Amino acid sequence: MFVALSRFTVANGMEEEVRAAFVARPHLVDAVAGFVRMEVLRPQGHPEEFWLMTWWLDERSFDAWHRSHVYHDSHRGMPKGLKLVPGRTEISRLELVAE
Repeated sequence: MFVALSRFTVANGMEEEVRAAFVARPHLVDAVAGFVRMEVLRPQGHPEEFWLMTWWLDERSFDAWHRSHVYHDSHRGMPKGLKLVPGRTEISRLELVAE
C-alpha cells in the first residue's frame, strides 16, 4: 500500500471556500485504477492548512494519476482567486507498514 500526503496552506483567507470545494468534490479520482481512498484533513488551530491523504495500491498508480488529465480536471472545483503560501506546498510519499 502506498500513501501520498499532499499539504498546502491557503494564503488569502479562502479556507472555507476550499473546505466547501473538497466537501463537494467531483470524486473523479475514485474511478482511477489503483485508487483506494482519500481523506482531507485540517490541523486543529490551523484552518488555513489542508492535508490530503490518498491511499493507493501502489506508487505507480499514484504517479499515473498525478500526470493525467483526470488529475487536472479534479482541481477545477477549487475557488477562483485561491492563493497558496509559497514554499508551503508539498507531497510526501509514504509506505504503509502496518495497520
